[in-house]
Amino acid sequence: MKNTCLLSQDAKTYLCCFYQTLDGMIQGMTAAGLTQSISHNFAVQMIPHHRAAVKMSSNVLRFTDNKPVRRLAQRMAEDCAQGIKQLEAILPACAQLSNARMDLRLYQRRMDLICRDMYTKMGVSPENNRLAAVFLRQMLPHCQGAARMADTALKYDVATELVPLLRAIAARQRRDTAQMRALLGRMDCQRG
Repeated sequence: MKNTCLLSQDAKTYLCCFYQTLDGMIQGMTAAGLTQSISHNFAVQMIPHHRAAVKMSSNVLRFTDNKPVRRLAQRMAEDCAQGIKQLEAILPACAQLSNARMDLRLYQRRMDLICRDMYTKMGVSPENNRLAAVFLRQMLPHCQGAARMADTALKYDVATELVPLLRAIAARQRRDTAQMRALLGRMDCQRG
């Protein structure tokens, strides 16, 4: 009797790439050179977060024919690539604004909690051959984490140039989260 629970070669390849990207994101975010500027710190931690989203989205595009998931992944990759350019462009302005030590501590404590929660949830998502659903379950905490990080930065004094980006990141991530939940709901109904 054949074991139908075995992961396909595609699933193994997809998962290996995902975990490699996740590990790179964690390394990039935790090793980011933090300064006395919340604006700078947000940007240097969000850039590896966005780079990971581009790679994770490109990864799923290799393995799924699910049209709504493909459209979502393509849009996420484009949005994050554009976000990286915008963050890199304003990084010099972000570095010019320093924050009070107490604000920095409070901000970084909240960011550390958000990131730990995001890393854990992304790392324990289900592993199976339904890669479109696996991708959505992996990216839900990724998008939720980005929205929470942007909301957290908005509670502090940040560079004027960063404010519209923070608002856009939070809004886009909430939109993507809602779309992912809806897609997962439809997939679960079709399966059941």
